[in-house]
Amino acid sequence: MAADTGQNLATYPEGAAYRRFLQRRKRTGAVWKGLFLLATIIGVLVLVVLVVDVVDDAFGYIALQNRVNPETLVLDYYKQKMTTQPKTLASEDDAILAKGVGARPAAVGFFGNAYLEQNRETLRALPIDGVALGPETVAADAYPLARPLFLYTTQDILRLRPQVAAFVHDYLQTANQTGDAIGYFPLSAEELAAQLTNWGELTGLTTGTAGTLFPASGDVRVTGSSTVAPLTEAVAAAMQAAARLNGRVTVEVVGTDAGFRQFCVEGIADLANASRAMNNLDISACQEQGRIPVSFQVANDGIPVVVSSQNEFVTGLTLAQVRQIFTQAETWDQVDPAWPAEPIFRFIPGVDSGTLDFFVAEVFGTELAAQPATVLRDLLTANVSAGRLRALEAAKPIATLADDELYQLVESEVLKPQVVESWSLFESIFDRQEIEATVATIPNAELQFKSWVNWQFITSPQSSNALQSGIRTAIIGSLWVTLIAFLLAVPLGTAAAIYLEEYNTGRSFFDRLVETNINNLAGVPSIIYGMLGLAVFVRFLGPLTSGLAFGYGDPSTANGRTIVSAGLTLGLLILPLVIINAREAIRAVPRAMREGSYGLGATRWQTVWHHVLPSALPGILTGVILSVSRAFGETAPLIVVGVSTFVVVDPEGPFSKFTTLPAQIYQWTSRPQQEFQHLAAAAILVLLVLLLLLNAFAIWLRNRYSRRII
Repeated sequence: MAADTGQNLATYPEGAAYRRFLQRRKRTGAVWKGLFLLATIIGVLVLVVLVVDVVDDAFGYIALQNRVNPETLVLDYYKQKMTTQPKTLASEDDAILAKGVGARPAAVGFFGNAYLEQNRETLRALPIDGVALGPETVAADAYPLARPLFLYTTQDILRLRPQVAAFVHDYLQTANQTGDAIGYFPLSAEELAAQLTNWGELTGLTTGTAGTLFPASGDVRVTGSSTVAPLTEAVAAAMQAAARLNGRVTVEVVGTDAGFRQFCVEGIADLANASRAMNNLDISACQEQGRIPVSFQVANDGIPVVVSSQNEFVTGLTLAQVRQIFTQAETWDQVDPAWPAEPIFRFIPGVDSGTLDFFVAEVFGTELAAQPATVLRDLLTANVSAGRLRALEAAKPIATLADDELYQLVESEVLKPQVVESWSLFESIFDRQEIEATVATIPNAELQFKSWVNWQFITSPQSSNALQSGIRTAIIGSLWVTLIAFLLAVPLGTAAAIYLEEYNTGRSFFDRLVETNINNLAGVPSIIYGMLGLAVFVRFLGPLTSGLAFGYGDPSTANGRTIVSAGLTLGLLILPLVIINAREAIRAVPRAMREGSYGLGATRWQTVWHHVLPSALPGILTGVILSVSRAFGETAPLIVVGVSTFVVVDPEGPFSKFTTLPAQIYQWTSRPQQEFQHLAAAAILVLLVLLLLLNAFAIWLRNRYSRRII
């Protein structure tokens, strides 16, 4: 009789039942494998979508608008400096300037070439850097002060006032011949053809139909540059003499800038003579009045620097000498010791003259970053209030600042750029034409591609200006808080894990209570830890956590809302995670290792310290990685404890007021301005990189200790 083993043989399938059992297990395994794979794919996709969304917001075009146009700032500085020099006469009338220079042997000046041609007997043009003014040097763009001359109007004026369209047509047809006779340099055949094509597109007329405009009837009013005025008057006289225009042509000489104001803002002229091209400010002023300006290049010109024919000592100048003559030197020997010690009399165009603008731009440059330190200091002191200047001096003496520091200071204190519109990376890539069209309608706006993640962003403190704001203070605060949390949670958590695994029997009420609470605390919402930190570390232990008990009195942190309180709160938050992961790592150490140690006579503590802990260290570090990463990214408990959302001063110690990177991101995302949303995206990228670096370092440590154990 077979012995009864007490086992139910019916529970073990055999034959076909066994095969069905295996197939069912395989199907179940395949289902779980598919679910795990699907979950992994979904997790990866979610992560990719997150990163793509953040990157999309961290880069892109911005429309940057300065409170003060940098080119205008530099232009006005040099124009003011030139017009206020001793023995200087500034006038919008070039004829007055030409007569003034011709009458004084020690005088010097500059104006349009037409006035030089009219006064050849009394004036002499000086070569600049060895290049003389002439048709060849102007055509080759070799003369430093060669420039185009313009005529401005609008398409509406050309179509609604036929006499203006006729006048512009004859102007372009005859300007080369007329201008050559009175001292202007002609356009090339290609340039002239391009201007006539432009006229045809604006008027809707062709070469064959342009004759229907003549003879034209009606008055034409022209304002603006005195440099272009003689050419405009000569063209008008020729048209009237040929009976192609029955009407009066009024040419007012007020200067290019004033001409633009009359044409764009006041709307009292049909055409504007200009000795320089319109800049963004001029175009914006026109657009605000509903006028869209169009330009025609009518001639080329060169600005001669002239002296009297009676001057026998100056034969030529360099650009450096030109700069010195019109802004610094008072006598000729200060420019060149070989010249006589006679005072310099200067005759220059007025502040509204386009000739003066062009001269300043070519001789001194208008790029703010290229200006010398002395000019940047002058611009700063002239455009900043006395109180703000004293504050800047107290922070760091302006005289000791390097050129790049001065430029950044002028940019932030004087230009005060602000973002008026911004676009994401994908919008910048796929909608560039629409973006450019939008920026063109914004007055004094400049389109720039902006990487919100840059070194300046990482090394700058927070600011109310998005362009100057950074995360340095937040990063330092996060590191401080995480360090304190680490110092509390890791030693205490590891010690608790050792006790619970190596010394705890689990039989006493205390042991069971501790075990239950640790498991429960791991699932408590983080906001509850914030309330715990508020009650214990901020209010009850406030004298300690504020530093008052140690002599660190600070009114802003006397309430205990300091780095210490935040670090201790986060330490309690991650403590259960450290304990649970450390216990798992210790439990995974083979029992045989302990028994071997005991067999050799080691005590329990010696066994734990020399054998168990080294073997469990890689697993413990894994738990520390997860815990510290969570502490670094926490926000909710810190808000309860009292993290500041706007701090511009770096924390100096554990008892300082603070902010953290997650709190900074939270503050930026809650602001309505779009540029701060871009800053938040940039900060998220930095946070992700810091977490990856932190985890990579911990993984390296874990692997290093794993190799030692092997």
